[in-house]
Amino acid sequence: MYKRILSLFGLLMLVCGLSAWALAQEQTAETKSEVPELTAFHDVIYPIWHTAYPDKDYKALRSFVPQINELAAKIYGAKLPGILREKEAKWKEGVAQLKKSVDDYNAAAAGNDDQALLKAAEALHAKYESLVRTLRPVLKEMDDFHQILYVVYHKYLPNKEYDKIRGAGADLVAKAEAVTKATLPTRLEAKAGAFKTAAGELLEAAKALDAAGQAHDHTGMEKGVDTLHTKYQALEKLFD
Repeated sequence: MYKRILSLFGLLMLVCGLSAWALAQEQTAETKSEVPELTAFHDVIYPIWHTAYPDKDYKALRSFVPQINELAAKIYGAKLPGILREKEAKWKEGVAQLKKSVDDYNAAAAGNDDQALLKAAEALHAKYESLVRTLRPVLKEMDDFHQILYVVYHKYLPNKEYDKIRGAGADLVAKAEAVTKATLPTRLEAKAGAFKTAAGELLEAAKALDAAGQAHDHTGMEKGVDTLHTKYQALEKLFD
């Protein structure tokens, strides 16, 4: 009897492990909140902002023009990963502003007004940082949660893969709990109250989805995924 219980326990652990592995396989580059072309631009913005700009090394600032243009051109043509699709409009707006700052930098570098070149470098850095903030998740815990939700909402739900939705339920609850325990950065402390409320609602929605999954309630699971997605959007909107 004891061996039988151990065998059943081992089988259960294997099934749970396979579910986690399957979910991990679904979380590909499409779920990473990153644009490699934007990350690569840091290679030129770093020496501009941290060395040439503070040192007022105008020769160096002008020498960066070819590299700026090459790396910026790749950003203009970059595509957002699926998980960032809802930020498409802000991304395009930010890219347009970055392009203008690049054009202004080119013009300043071609002229003899060193103060204008400094201002152009400052603007280029500011627009780059703004574009990074557009994509960067406010909290790692929210990003971790969203990576799972993205797969569930955009893949499992449309394909009615109820077993996979059920398999993701416990992980969503765990990640939602982590969100409720997260600490906002100092600049966002004023939103702590609203965040706590929204994070609590996210956790309750995750628990409801998990319960529907455990009950094999397909209709409840479909509604649960939609509700969870809505709650996550409300949480994210706090930081727009």
